[in-house]
Amino acid sequence: MAAYIVDTVHNEEARLNALRDLNLLDTSPSDSFDRLTRMASRLLEAPVSTISLTDRDRQWFKSKVGVDITEIPREQAPCSYAIGDNEIFVVPDLQADPRFVGSPLAEAGIRFYAGAPLFTRQGYGLGTLCVVDDKVRELDDEGRQVLRDLAGMVMSQIELQTAIGRVDAATGLPNQNQMFEDLEYLARQHRDAEASAMLFELVSHQQYGQGQRVLGTNFTEALIRGGSDRLRPRMGNTARLYQVGPTRFAVLLTPQYGGDPAAFAAELTEVLELPISCAGIPVTPTVAVGSCSFVMGELTPRDILRRLLNAVEDACDSEDGHAVYCPTHDQRQARSFMLLNDFAAALHVDDQLALHYQPRIDLATGRWRGVEALLRWTHPQLGPIPPFEFIPAVEQTALAKPLTEWVARTALAQVVSWERDGLSVPVSINVSALNLDEADFAERILAIVATSGAAAELLELEFTESAVAKNACRVVRQLETLRDAGIQIAIDDFGSGYSNLSYLQTLPTSVLKIDRAFITNLEASVRDQRLVRSMIDMAHDLGYRVVAEGIETQEAYDLLREWGCDEGQGYLMARPMAPLQVLSWLKPRDLASVA
Repeated sequence: MAAYIVDTVHNEEARLNALRDLNLLDTSPSDSFDRLTRMASRLLEAPVSTISLTDRDRQWFKSKVGVDITEIPREQAPCSYAIGDNEIFVVPDLQADPRFVGSPLAEAGIRFYAGAPLFTRQGYGLGTLCVVDDKVRELDDEGRQVLRDLAGMVMSQIELQTAIGRVDAATGLPNQNQMFEDLEYLARQHRDAEASAMLFELVSHQQYGQGQRVLGTNFTEALIRGGSDRLRPRMGNTARLYQVGPTRFAVLLTPQYGGDPAAFAAELTEVLELPISCAGIPVTPTVAVGSCSFVMGELTPRDILRRLLNAVEDACDSEDGHAVYCPTHDQRQARSFMLLNDFAAALHVDDQLALHYQPRIDLATGRWRGVEALLRWTHPQLGPIPPFEFIPAVEQTALAKPLTEWVARTALAQVVSWERDGLSVPVSINVSALNLDEADFAERILAIVATSGAAAELLELEFTESAVAKNACRVVRQLETLRDAGIQIAIDDFGSGYSNLSYLQTLPTSVLKIDRAFITNLEASVRDQRLVRSMIDMAHDLGYRVVAEGIETQEAYDLLREWGCDEGQGYLMARPMAPLQVLSWLKPRDLASVA
């Protein structure tokens, strides 16, 4: 074993690579290591104790007791000799030993040195746990055993830190936790100094999903390893590399970094964009990089990472794949998150959510045919929240399920209430793509209808084209079940999504609602006129009833009626209104046949 170790440490480059792969050099102090150096000083009655790592040209102290310096030159350092053997290395008097006469330690008044080498399981010497004294002394067998045991505890801590908590297993890079610890340490050492960081996303969400489906976890591992191999050699001593996500690297530029962060980001992006072999398949990363600058100590490490995440998301949406942190965007995201959090509570109280209803008009007769239920939210602190600010976000989360159920129950209860007042009013509600992907969606809606006491024929469900794309077969089955029970089905916002005409032939729907984007400028746009007229003709040929949304001018109304559009809704005829207003608006007007 000793011969193996000696042979291995002779391979200096391999030893240095092993040392750097552990990501211990130039990292912040750690209580877990400091406890061991304090113990060594106490048990061996030495004023100075260090965990010293042997770099190419220096001894760097990961932990130290009784000394303020963080490193010394490697030349003539006793630790360099200590890693050459697996035994305790003792020098009773440095000033009398020809190897160390004139060395920095001897000239500083140090006389005694004792060091236990720190070897990896592969036999690479990393450095030593050592004690020094300004007095000439020896180390007895018991003291040697204490030092040896403590060195074993140091290596156990290094292996534990490598295995969990601080280092990624696939790349060997420090992870998010280590980044946080380093930022805290730098803030203590360089408070109020300026620093910057950048976050690299190697692939788009779509590319990541495709790679995972084809290659599984091999795709992610090969990608991140290839990226880390390219970035490591470019870090130097003032830039630090971390892995903070499956395909994300963070680079921290310390206050000592003297270069141009933007130029450095461009350099790293260039090397990352070269193809990486993933299981023999060359994958070209679509790199996005977000960056931010900050003053050490002003932000928590988590806030710094959050700013980077905001910036890289902006970068993914930008044309050149790069974005600098924008406080305005951050505030918008923070508000969106807060609203999502508060919306979950709003579903369980009685005074925040409400439905307003916008009448749908028969364009040929001017009579009303039903209403569309539109959600309104009055936040207890912020007041009315515009629907566009919270509904799209809610529909992308697990809140979509309880939201749709709340809307269905509330709308059907209103239908029953109107019936007691002598009006039979069909109501349409919106459902999201997530709703239609729920295996029991149709079953739950039918249960709500049955409990409400309203006729199924008075409920219409509206969904957008995008809701079909994910799982068309399941969607069709769900909609057929609902249609067979008497519920009306409508395609909402037609023309704004996938517009796959084959869906119109297979979906069990009877109503097609033309998106308001085509109606807004209808009287002035010849192109929109041709499109809308073609949509109406095609939908009628396929047996659909056509509804135009967003009618705000008499000219648009007249054109749509002339082209045979069946229904319309918009501010020209009626704005969304509270239930009591709906009742007073509807009663004086005749009801067209719903059949």
